[in-house]
Amino acid sequence: MNRKKVYAWSMLVLPWLSAPFLGRQTFIRFLPSAIFANLNMIILSIIANKKKWWINKNTLTPKTPVDFSYILGVHFMTTLWVFKLTFGSFPLYLITNIVIDIINAFPFAGMWEKLGFFKFKRMSPTEYCGLTIFLAIILYIYQFRLEKVINKDN
Repeated sequence: MNRKKVYAWSMLVLPWLSAPFLGRQTFIRFLPSAIFANLNMIILSIIANKKKWWINKNTLTPKTPVDFSYILGVHFMTTLWVFKLTFGSFPLYLITNIVIDIINAFPFAGMWEKLGFFKFKRMSPTEYCGLTIFLAIILYIYQFRLEKVINKDN
């Protein structure tokens, strides 16, 4: 197995090793939001590919414009953990997401580019960071409204 495949499999599998520490109730509680976040990232990746905002070169799914190892691994589990640790305090949630998005858009994007997985083209890291922070706000609103509906029914 080549080095790129090892990294791709690691991005997909390693984050899931933390799932038991989330707890079953937390996992189920925030699962709809994690799925919604991933769906947004998949759609964003498809649009980005068509508009050449960035390029994904994932070795696990080479014929798709979507990096499923990142989205179904790191992104999915990070979404769950951020909600577990911050939901109920929007300022903490927002600050946490801003820090994560800055790290993801700058040092990590550069690292993924050097490894040959990802490269910004017509979108800057700053624009990407702003976009992902905006999506995080939408996601918090989604979870907040979902909680209102669930709590209303109980």
